[in-house]
Amino acid sequence: MLIDDITIKIKAGKGGRGAVAFDKNKLALGPTGGNGGRGGSVYALTVSDIGALNQFRHNNEVSAQDGGRGRGQFLDGADGGDAIIRLPIGTVIHNLATGEDIELVRLEEKIQLASGGRGGKGNYKFRSPTNTTPQEFQPGGAGEEFELHLELKLIADVGFVGFPNVGKSSLLNELTRAKAKVANYRFTTLEPNLGAYYDLILADIPGLIEGAAEGKGLGMKFLRHVERTRTLFHFIAADSEDPVADYRAIRHELGEYSTALLEKAEYVFLSRSDMIDASVAKKKIGTLKKLNPHIAAISIYDDASLEAVKKILNKLNREKGSTL
Repeated sequence: MLIDDITIKIKAGKGGRGAVAFDKNKLALGPTGGNGGRGGSVYALTVSDIGALNQFRHNNEVSAQDGGRGRGQFLDGADGGDAIIRLPIGTVIHNLATGEDIELVRLEEKIQLASGGRGGKGNYKFRSPTNTTPQEFQPGGAGEEFELHLELKLIADVGFVGFPNVGKSSLLNELTRAKAKVANYRFTTLEPNLGAYYDLILADIPGLIEGAAEGKGLGMKFLRHVERTRTLFHFIAADSEDPVADYRAIRHELGEYSTALLEKAEYVFLSRSDMIDASVAKKKIGTLKKLNPHIAAISIYDDASLEAVKKILNKLNREKGSTL
């Protein structure tokens, strides 16, 4: 199961302590203690794998290496190795200690999350004309430690929304090489599925239910994945007894979660239209057109309707290319 909301602990490395040492060679008895190495830092690196948060399923603690201790003969300790955690693009990092929020919106973006502690000074750094045999040294500084709440919000060009079992996954499989699970029962899709149609990323958002915005079912978990989609494909089952009520119910849940979702470009599809008579489908489309003029009946078994969907996607793809 996809992990898209989790709290982890990160800890940067402690700096190494400085050394107290003296030159043992004759006529050269001065201090030679080296400095400690700097502790490793913790970084986030943005990747395209939406399942990257699954790495924290059994271990939610990340630590960088401590810096090495200083040694004699002016030898500084080695710096500690950094820890790099790979996070999916679209992750929002909430630092629970500082209140800072970081959004990862670019691939291969590397951001420091916790800084390693400084290395301590060795006694060589404390020498002076009046202190030729210093015993002083510095311990290494502590690395930063934080609790982070990681929240994944998918970044997709088109988000498929609607009630459960309205044909979203089936269309995604037809348009892309996605292999979303399909079956004739509610909640077949338990986590988002992604597919690529040329340069467009399509996201099949698991079916919503009434009350989703208040947290019923897994609604809140799924609604946040709609936030960053550019365009909505709203699916209504052709065999629904009241398609207008279905349309309004989903729009209500979107608006309850965020009014910004209602401002997104939206195309409505009367899906699985092969299950009803053409005359019935035409009547339902006429009724829904009063709510949204961008509506069409589709079926994965009807090549003409699939071509109509592809025409819309091709238009969106061209528009995306012109803004890159």
